[in-house]
Amino acid sequence: MPITESMTLLWLVYGFLSLVVVLTGYLGLAFLPRLLRLLITWLVAGVLWMPARFRLPLVEEGEFYTGFAPAAVVALVAFLERNAGVMLPALLLTLVGAAIGAAFGLWLWWRGRHRDDYVDMSDNEREAPPARRGGGERREPRIG
Repeated sequence: MPITESMTLLWLVYGFLSLVVVLTGYLGLAFLPRLLRLLITWLVAGVLWMPARFRLPLVEEGEFYTGFAPAAVVALVAFLERNAGVMLPALLLTLVGAAIGAAFGLWLWWRGRHRDDYVDMSDNEREAPPARRGGGERREPRIG
């Protein structure tokens, strides 16, 4: 079963927790305009979800463990170990993830902005709904 493997479970937990962080971050930025909220949220999501390769020495001499981890984590560990050879590619991948996330957030904003710009031709023939007519008269539902 793939769920019993520790790396698979670790990635599932990381994915779930990163979704929680992104969602709560989006909701926490509700005071900002939609453009900034989407831009910041997806920038953070790009940083959280950009993977990078890493290589760790094992206890046995000459043995290494290689795998994938979030680029921000790889860059942070490389910074703490003062390993510039690993930190530079991880930081570049982190920046690429941030740029992709920000571009995606900008695309979402642009796409949502034009939602009401297009009118179906059949809508022109119908009468406008009461709210758009300008009359503003309140209508109560009929029961019975």
